Amino acid sequence: MIRIVPYRRGGWEYDIRTRAPNGEKIRERRKSPVASRSGSLRWAQDRERELLIRASAAPNSETPRPPVPTLKEFYPRFLREYPEAERHKPSGIAAKRTILKVHLVPLLGSMPLDQIGPAAVQKVKVALKDRKPKTVNNVLSVLHTLLTKALEWEVIADPPCRMRLLHCESPEKPFWDFHELERLISCARETGWREYLAVLLGAKAGLRCGELMALAWTDVDLRRQPQRLTVRTSEWKGHVTETKGRKVRRIPVGAVLAAALMTHRHLRSERVLCCDDGKPLTQKMVRTVVQRVERRAGLHPLGVHALRHTFCSHLAMRGATLPEIMKLAGHVNPSTTMVYMHLSPAAEENAIQKLDEPAPWGDLGETAEGHDAK
Repeated sequence: MIRIVPYRRGGWEYDIRTRAPNGEKIRERRKSPVASRSGSLRWAQDRERELLIRASAAPNSETPRPPVPTLKEFYPRFLREYPEAERHKPSGIAAKRTILKVHLVPLLGSMPLDQIGPAAVQKVKVALKDRKPKTVNNVLSVLHTLLTKALEWEVIADPPCRMRLLHCESPEKPFWDFHELERLISCARETGWREYLAVLLGAKAGLRCGELMALAWTDVDLRRQPQRLTVRTSEWKGHVTETKGRKVRRIPVGAVLAAALMTHRHLRSERVLCCDDGKPLTQKMVRTVVQRVERRAGLHPLGVHALRHTFCSHLAMRGATLPEIMKLAGHVNPSTTMVYMHLSPAAEENAIQKLDEPAPWGDLGETAEGHDAK
């Protein structure tokens, strides 16, 4: 039934009273947005149809909800419709899949998603008590993301419980000091062209391992000034993707690296680093190349990524600013750059010695008195 009556402040008011097919009573009484009585009646009739269609489409409260899937049943959909559909990097997808298969499914696989609460989270922490805090936090983050997506997709009705992550100390990033890097570069030059370029690209340009593998000669510009490298791609297990942070960065090339690139330019492959037959290097091959140079230099093995740590640390110790290092390293978060900005022991000693130097102005007391006198 629809009634149209004058509104007390002018205009018309409609009063809709009807019943949906499922028996639900519907009533709506409001001022009509239309000025005339006949127009208000037509508006109310259209509105009544909308309300009936909405009520018919709404789930019946008596209809049982489908059962909530278990973690084991739901996680393939999570991988397919979240990281894969959103085109995350292959390494990120593989990391989530490994965490689910190795840690979460064996522990919580038989639990329905809506029953994963604080007790289940604590169960994960207990099972991983011998693992590093960063590993535990990675597992909990994947679990929280999975439950959040289940809520967004209306698989569960209630938000996931709060997951308290473990406290993680910022790990110290190892790097080569100035004299150690010189020894490493010297040994790399004597070992071979591949070792020499790999060490220089890591320590003098800050390239990650995947970026070293994917760097092409078309991204090396040594003809124009300033000479630059363009880092636009990275490789992981045969997958060529965007760089970490999805940023293309252009890095000026120093004299030593420029000379090495010009001297060892080759036609074996379109990539700068490759095997003798032109095939691409694998991550294991790059690690072996750097380890070979470390052993020959008599240095404690720190790995490929230590070259990038060295790049950022030496920039900081030579006075480069935080924004400059962020841009050259391709960092998005300043806190990431702060982790890399180490000081060598020699630099720390120099900083302490500055306390014994004469003050750049006169005695503070005299300065204060002179200021008061003015």
